[in-house]
Amino acid sequence: MKGIKNIFAESWGIIGVGILIGILAPLLQYLGNPPNMGICVACFERDIAGAIGFHRAAVVQYIRPEIIGFVLGSMIAAFVFKEFKPRLGSAPIVRFFLGVFAMIGALVFLGCPWRAALRLAGGDGTAIVGLLGLVFGVWIGTLFLKGGYSLGRTQPTHHSAGWMLPLFMVGLLVLMLIFPQIPGKDKNEILFYSMKGPGSQHAYLAISLGVGLLIGFVAQRSRFCTMGAIRDFVLFRSMHLLSGFLMLILTAFVVNFILGQFKPGFAGQPVAHTMHLWNFAGMTLSGLAYCLAGGCPGRQLFLSGEGDGDAAVFVLGMIVGAGISHNFGLASSPAGVGPYGIPAVIIGLLVCLFIGFTMRKRIA
Repeated sequence: MKGIKNIFAESWGIIGVGILIGILAPLLQYLGNPPNMGICVACFERDIAGAIGFHRAAVVQYIRPEIIGFVLGSMIAAFVFKEFKPRLGSAPIVRFFLGVFAMIGALVFLGCPWRAALRLAGGDGTAIVGLLGLVFGVWIGTLFLKGGYSLGRTQPTHHSAGWMLPLFMVGLLVLMLIFPQIPGKDKNEILFYSMKGPGSQHAYLAISLGVGLLIGFVAQRSRFCTMGAIRDFVLFRSMHLLSGFLMLILTAFVVNFILGQFKPGFAGQPVAHTMHLWNFAGMTLSGLAYCLAGGCPGRQLFLSGEGDGDAAVFVLGMIVGAGISHNFGLASSPAGVGPYGIPAVIIGLLVCLFIGFTMRKRIA
């Protein structure tokens, strides 16, 4: 058990996790998930928001089992290795709004860091601009970290608090099983289901859930984090997490090429647009929000599985942010940025800068 516990902390361990995700994500696309969206934490949380009625964008409504699996897989790993440690209290309201604006930025770009990597591995040239924006946003965040930025310390709490988000995910799975999609209908008694568009494209539930559980388990062990990879390289020139992120991209490229899913170009890419400035700015906002919150969307899910209540608040903020984005015309589409997406990104950047400047420890 001790040897298994330490294997993913090694350099080859994080590289192995990157390879695993790089294989599984394109395979999920091949088995039914949307193009260049085998796994996208932001997009999948948006679909969940639509499925439970937080927004009415009919093309993006489906409870994504991968998200459920991420949380529950991480929870299983945390229990097996005695790392389930319920904790909270580190500026939860700030984390909530960071989650909201992280989602707004992601839906202007149309993807989280995971999907940006997978879009690039599928040949989508617009992902390059998004990844540059992500790096820029994280770099700004590291300047705040160097200047003493902190959301404060978490405190140990009751086990019941640590169970809240995992139980929420179990509840979503139960709802999905009790209220499945009715053929030819976009809504049953409780849940909304997309009849067309990305929300209607998905692998079989058991496959999606199984992949999510596996990734959640190994990511919890390795501390896999796309934002953390960039942050650690900028701050410490550490390649540990970055090696896993780069291997994800390289492996996904190879698998996409083998499966015939590699289609290079800028125009006409699936669920993407060519308004490059706002691709960059949207991911700058997301990257800054992730850095200020201490983790990318995937990492926040994995932390939630460990009992981190503050990470769970960030996750809920992203789900609410998805509803806000689609209800108020902020989210992009293949036609371009939504009617109010540009001012939303500017407001989000100003809010994140305000948080970064004001939440710093005073040095005597």
